[in-house]
Formats: sequence, C-alpha cells, structure tokens
Amino acid sequence: MIEVAIAGAAGRMGRTLVEAVETSGASIKVGAASVLGDDPTVGSDIGLLALGRPLGVVAKPSFESQVDAFSVLIDFTSPEATLGHLALCCRYGKAMVIGTTGFTPENLAAIDAAAQIIPIVMAPNFSVGVNLCLQLLRKAAEVLGDDVDIEISEAHHRFKKDAPSGTALKMGEVIAETLGRNLDEVAVYGREGKEPERDRKTIGFATVRAGDIVGDHTVTFASLGERVEITHKASSRMTFASGAVRAAEWVSSKPAGLYSMQHVLGLVE
Repeated sequence: MIEVAIAGAAGRMGRTLVEAVETSGASIKVGAASVLGDDPTVGSDIGLLALGRPLGVVAKPSFESQVDAFSVLIDFTSPEATLGHLALCCRYGKAMVIGTTGFTPENLAAIDAAAQIIPIVMAPNFSVGVNLCLQLLRKAAEVLGDDVDIEISEAHHRFKKDAPSGTALKMGEVIAETLGRNLDEVAVYGREGKEPERDRKTIGFATVRAGDIVGDHTVTFASLGERVEITHKASSRMTFASGAVRAAEWVSSKPAGLYSMQHVLGLVE
C-alpha cells in the first residue's frame, strides 16, 4: 500500500487530489494532509472536507509530525511552500510529486539538487492529454520548422497567480528546443501599440485570467496560406489530479532523480 501526503489539502486542487487518491484503487491511500496554520480546517478530517466521509486523516499545519504516515508527498501549492516541503522530504527520504509552477531559476536549482537525494516527478501539467500534446508539438515544429509564425495562447481561472502558465512555458520550451532556439531570447509576452513586422523566430504568448476556467492551451503554427492548431482544454481538475496520482504510484519505487510526466507515461526513457 502506497501512502501519500497531500499539501494544501483544503484548497480546490488539494481536495481534488484527496478524492483522486481515494477513488483510484486499493494500492494507494491518503496518509497525511497539511493546510495553512491559520486555516479554519486545521484539525478537521480531510475526508469530510473532500469526500463527505471520514478518512481518519486530520489536516495539520505541518508534515513534521506526520512523516511516518506517507512515502510520497504530492504538492500543488506555492513555490515557497513547496521548497519547504522539499527540504522535509530530503531530510526524511520521501519521494515528491510537484505540480507547483512559478519557480525562479534559483528555486529550480534547489529542486535539481534535491533530486540527487530523493526521486521527484515535476511537471507543469499532469494531464495525460497535455503530455501527449507536447509530443505532437515536437513533431509539428520538426515538420513546419522556420516556415511558420508560432503563437501560444492560454486561459485559466481568475485565481491563478503566475502568467503565462507553466504549461504554456513548457510548450514554448519544447518548440524552441526542437527548432534550436533559446526561449528566453525569442519569447514575446504580449503586444501593444505599433511594432515592427513580426520576427518569425519569435514565439508569442497570450494570457487570459477569467472566471473558473480550468485550463485551455492552444499553439498556432501559421504560414501565409494555412495554419495548424494544437489545442488542449481541461474541464475538470480531476484530469490533473488523476495524473498526479499515477505519478505518485510510479515514483514510489524509483531511485533518486528528477523525472517528468513524460517519464511516467513512457513517452521518454
């Protein structure tokens, strides 16, 4: 039996993760849960919050007293919180599944260092469909090459803090790498006013934050005579949660290292 810890278990994604774990099968279960110290759900049974039935797992403000109750920690919280959980997992030898986005280069370096100690699956998006799209984007970039303009548009709910989304940036990275470009040098984040004619080497990003949009991403490859669009639309957070549960089961038996959802799905070795 694989026991997992859910960070931010009282939040929208946290509750969905609890539900995904508890409905995924008999081989995995929630063993620990954390919430912010000032959250009114501290001390509550996380099962009642997420499922309407008790699980016997109480939400606590820290995992320090719960380290014997899990082997994998699933974290979709904030960069600051995730780095704190990362340090704890390194200290106690726990695997991690990281779905948090918005990390700085220094944060990413810390995660790389931690992966020398524990196994980590980190992805900007745990949807199976999105990860398939990444493969399709590689092929599209290979075939269409430098003969098209490339634009990436994404939309998320009004509460999302980072922009563009981690998924949109990953899509840009995949395309840029395939075309031999450096995304930091060719990315254009929004346009305003009069500008020179578009440089075909650039990759444009457009962002929408509105309502309760779960997550939409479209990559457009456009020439003067035609365009190809690769789109993914998520209608439920369960899509991401189910992928994270699959990653937790997979990483529980892996050696130290930094893995992606592409590894979990067998799309890369």
